Amino acid sequence: MPQKPKSPGEPTELRRRAERQVEESQATPVSHSETDTRRLLHELDVHQIELEMQNAELRLARDEAESMLEKYTDLYDFAPVGYFTLAADGTILLANLTGSILVGTERHRLVGRCFRMLVTPDDRPTFDAVLSKIFEDPAKRSIDVELSSDGQPPRAVNIEVGCASNGTECRAVVVDITERKHAEDVLRRDEALFSSLIEQAPVGIYMIDSGFRMQQANPTALEVFRNVSPLIGRDFSEIIHIVWPKRVAGEIAARFRHTLKTGESYQSSDFAERRRDIHAGEVYEWQIQRVTLPAGEFGVVCFFNNITARKKAETAQRRMEVLTASNLKLKNEIIHRRAVEEALHQTEHDQKKLLEQSRLHQEQLRDMSHKILHAQEEERKRVSRELHDVIAQTLVAIKLHLAALAHGDSDNPEGLLQKIATTHRLVEKSVDIVHRFAQELRPTVLDDLGLIPALHAHLQQYMADTGIRASLKAYAGIEKASAAVRTALFRVAQESLSNVARHAGATQVSVSIENIKGTITMKITDNGQGFDVDATTTARASNRLGMLGMRERIEMIGGTFCVDSAPGQATTILAKIKPAAPPPRKRAAKKSASSAHLECP
Repeated sequence: MPQKPKSPGEPTELRRRAERQVEESQATPVSHSETDTRRLLHELDVHQIELEMQNAELRLARDEAESMLEKYTDLYDFAPVGYFTLAADGTILLANLTGSILVGTERHRLVGRCFRMLVTPDDRPTFDAVLSKIFEDPAKRSIDVELSSDGQPPRAVNIEVGCASNGTECRAVVVDITERKHAEDVLRRDEALFSSLIEQAPVGIYMIDSGFRMQQANPTALEVFRNVSPLIGRDFSEIIHIVWPKRVAGEIAARFRHTLKTGESYQSSDFAERRRDIHAGEVYEWQIQRVTLPAGEFGVVCFFNNITARKKAETAQRRMEVLTASNLKLKNEIIHRRAVEEALHQTEHDQKKLLEQSRLHQEQLRDMSHKILHAQEEERKRVSRELHDVIAQTLVAIKLHLAALAHGDSDNPEGLLQKIATTHRLVEKSVDIVHRFAQELRPTVLDDLGLIPALHAHLQQYMADTGIRASLKAYAGIEKASAAVRTALFRVAQESLSNVARHAGATQVSVSIENIKGTITMKITDNGQGFDVDATTTARASNRLGMLGMRERIEMIGGTFCVDSAPGQATTILAKIKPAAPPPRKRAAKKSASSAHLECP
């Protein structure tokens, strides 16, 4: 809001300002003989300037008051509710535009009219009673009445009346509640219709309130709970413990409480148990869901249907069908055996022919069994290596993260380090178990994320976890390679980076993917301490499947894999793949998977 101007009744300040302006305008010196005349003129000038300044400030105050009045008038006229100022006898003294719209009469025609004449005849006594009490007790009062207007249906409104400070007037705030009243009427009709549907529904329906008590049940449900008295208002846990055995009742109560708490619905299509109250087994299909009760709280409604008779009929029908099928099968078996016996008794030649066919079938089964076993072993080898590449790398990442946490600060460094060390040992043990398990089984291949984005994300996380600087250089055309090629390159890079973090002691590593004369070439180089390649050619020597897994992945897609390293020198892993290369030939079964040569030529 703008600052309030200074009051024109401050003569001291105004005089000082006026004198200052006069002195500035009369800076020229005057003679002593003119002193009295000049003093008188000076006083007159000061008073004139003082009056002009007061006049300017008064104009400013007037403009500001008019602006505030305009804002108040806009707020008053365009408020979303009707405002009326009434005299003690109900005569309208003031009304805003919204109020005139509510009663359907122009504002200038409302002033001077009695407000009670705008109220429908049935509601006028109520309005008169409130108007008479408001001047006796200044507390605000609120009533719901209907206003009549020319050519329009009555409009339901809420009127809040309060006495003015002068004690001779009152102010009425009128809010249109026609739509709310209509919605309430519709709601009452819907509730009546809903209650009728529940009462006449062919299935059982009952309601549990937020206090876990039986609130309502239709006739079908009352019949099921006929042995429970009283039923309505009783704790639901007590009710179901009367009807069902303790174990079943506890499970049902837990289901209802879970739905009441979380809103998760539940459905059971075949609930068969022996009832405790009637000592007989019954079958029900039922479902529950959370609802909002009229009071605004949550409740649970259950719909159920007793399908015991239907299940018995279905069981009898299935038994009849089984017996019929068994009889038909026996008849067919008898016919088949008679035909076989007749065939066996025909000639000796037919018997030998059958024996020879049986022998051939046995050989075929034996050969098929060998092939199945071989396929199982190959699948186990593949799944084993996949398990190592996925789970083992995840555990190693956890190990690296915990090792990094061991260097952090804490309020209790010794306790934190001890916990981290214990967890570290457990992770190492888990990694060993995974590697042993990886020799028997491995999970499926990772989803193809796209090679360049996948490597970039992996390197970012890798640098954050290990502190080793990593760089990536790849040509965009690699994304056009097959999914198998991109997956193999990603896994080789992932395993190589893991080995660098675990064994190399390096500070930086680089990954590059290039297309050299039509051959996809991936090179991974680190500045670590290196290792003896010959000593890692077998899984048993290093207790790891990493090198063999990388080589197998590349060879499966027709590529070559090699490692260039020596103790005290940098390590380079090189994988080359020709996109159009045919799958590699199957290696002889006698050739050991761990005897392949890994060194680069």
